[in-house]
Amino acid sequence: MKVGILGATGAVGQKFIRLLRDHPWFKIEGLGASERSAGKKYIDAANWIEDVNLPSSIAEMTVANCKPEEFGNVDFVFSGLDSSVAGEIEEAFAKAGIPVISNAKNFRMDETVPLLIPEVNPGHIDLIETQKFTKDGSGWIVTNPNCVAVPLSLALKPFHDAFGIETVILTTMQAISGAGYPGVPSLDILGNVVPFISGEEPKIKPETQKLLSDLTDGKLYEPQINLSATATRVPTINGHMIAATVKFKKTPSSIDEVKQAVLNWENPIADMDLPSSPKEVIKLHEDNRFPQPRLHADQEGGMQLHMGRLRESEVFDISFVALAHNTIRGAAGGAILNAELLKVKGFLG
Repeated sequence: MKVGILGATGAVGQKFIRLLRDHPWFKIEGLGASERSAGKKYIDAANWIEDVNLPSSIAEMTVANCKPEEFGNVDFVFSGLDSSVAGEIEEAFAKAGIPVISNAKNFRMDETVPLLIPEVNPGHIDLIETQKFTKDGSGWIVTNPNCVAVPLSLALKPFHDAFGIETVILTTMQAISGAGYPGVPSLDILGNVVPFISGEEPKIKPETQKLLSDLTDGKLYEPQINLSATATRVPTINGHMIAATVKFKKTPSSIDEVKQAVLNWENPIADMDLPSSPKEVIKLHEDNRFPQPRLHADQEGGMQLHMGRLRESEVFDISFVALAHNTIRGAAGGAILNAELLKVKGFLG
């Protein structure tokens, strides 16, 4: 399928390019960016920051404006646009009959737009049928979540299914790549921790509740979870880690029962053979030193969730840490996996 990338010169756009280089189903046919980049060759418009060589075929492509009429030959687009411009542009593409799979926050909480993690809530793609961007349904929007809501929701899903979730207290330790490029000033982050990330904490609760919702008769019914988050920036490059303490609605008999809930959890897309899907979605580490961003963030192509230090809590029921690659699983890679699911389910192609 022919795909376009909106926001192609930014950090997320570059990650899309890297992950789609040899994709068996999708081929990049269009690159869009701001007016100052439009009309230039990609190699001249972008400051390439990925640690692999820029593909020569992409380097010579001409960057277009992010307008539907300049992407008429694509089947759908990925959006890595900044939220300051994403809403209007993504809506224009959807209204032009070009599906949008977005990493931006603008439509995440729209009641007709799926906020999607294929292993958590694959059935939510049916919300597409309720969208009204085009009369024939050809144009629609699907979003992937915030880069912390992704590992949190993946980690909570087995517990939500087995025991129900009442309360979550968490602290995030978020890598500097999550701030984009040029990102956090070096004198702010080297040898330091910044205990606040603007706009981050308010996203976590509503997105997590939407992800764990039940879809019945075209409407989402959200679980009521008490959640308090503290978001911090730490001097790691890739991999957002969370430390969480959880109170369940149903008290487990032992910590072994809690561990078995993770180990016995069944991935609902395991039999679909999606190219970006990890063989083992959740890796539960027994070694108390794990997971660690440097050791584990890139495993399974950056698409695996790592959990560790799963233990009884002296305050609530359990505590654990979890880790996922923020720009792959939490951004571009997650969006590509969404596209793969949508193709298999017949919404693309």
